[in-house]
Amino acid sequence: MIKLQNVEKVYRTSSIETLALNNINLDVKKGEFISIMGPSGCGKSTLLNIMGLLDEPSKGIIEIDGSRVEKYSEKNLAHLRNQKLGFIFQSFHLINDLSVIDNVEIPLLYRSSTAKERRELAQEALEKVGLSNRMKHFPKQLSGGQKQRVAIARAIVGKPEIILADEPTGNLDSAMGNEILNILQSLNEGGATIVMVTHDDAMAKRTHRLVRLFDGTQVL
Repeated sequence: MIKLQNVEKVYRTSSIETLALNNINLDVKKGEFISIMGPSGCGKSTLLNIMGLLDEPSKGIIEIDGSRVEKYSEKNLAHLRNQKLGFIFQSFHLINDLSVIDNVEIPLLYRSSTAKERRELAQEALEKVGLSNRMKHFPKQLSGGQKQRVAIARAIVGKPEIILADEPTGNLDSAMGNEILNILQSLNEGGATIVMVTHDDAMAKRTHRLVRLFDGTQVL
């Protein structure tokens, strides 16, 4: 589902050059659930952003579901992200002025679906994460774990084949973190390919495979 070949990412300013990723070669198979680990600043989030087509590599090849994307226009990249990818962030990124169900519907606004279809898909996604009774609440009325479940519902509402999760349990206690990972495992068992950045060894052990980074280089 995701293939990276000789991927490098360099950030440049007028006075300094920082090598964030160096010669990354990685295959993520359909239906895999993999973890990415490493010390702070080693390039984990940069790698996830490149996989999610949110950032461009300085060099190298990216394939998503067999398609090379380096020559895609921004419009085509946006379409691919919306159709194939779902994103879960550590900080939730919910819109406080919108209800839970309206937050979940956001990715569907960029598709040619009706208001009724959007509402039905959002309700279905919230049911999957156990928040059917919170649809009309607002983010400020939710706990951290509930906010993360809303974020997961938003990520899966469009039925993406790939879910990219950046520290999805990082702001949660261990009990709620386990609940969130249970949901991710259930989505994986349902066919989703998942790549998760984590700092938690216990969470990583529950995934199929571990990728380790150190100073931007893949060491495992």
